[in-house]
Amino acid sequence: MSSEPIPLSKALASFDALWSPRIVTRVNDYDVRIAKVEGEHLWHVHDDTDEFFLVLDGELHISLREPDGERTVLLPQGSVFTVPRGTEHKPYAPSGAAILMFEPTGTPTVGDRHDAIPEHVDSTTGHALGT
Repeated sequence: MSSEPIPLSKALASFDALWSPRIVTRVNDYDVRIAKVEGEHLWHVHDDTDEFFLVLDGELHISLREPDGERTVLLPQGSVFTVPRGTEHKPYAPSGAAILMFEPTGTPTVGDRHDAIPEHVDSTTGHALGT
């Protein structure tokens, strides 16, 4: 990890891949990841951890399947939302977005349980910035 400040705009400009997060830093045992997203991700669940989202640019939608039914939260630029552990969810960005996520190191982007992984989704635990 860098011992210098990391401008997020520069970090985001360093890659083009969608749904393929880059790890910008670590805080204790957590990754701070950034990603460019557009279109749909996939329905998935993180059984043992919450998932934090901050929208840096654009607008992110997150569909949730909860005990009372399905709903979608809309996150405009500057908004944060945490998906509780064990909640099935599907992020999507019809017009594209840049997001920051905060989750335990080693957390797979497709969760512990998920639908079939489409070709445009990178199943990873995050890539080092610059790769």
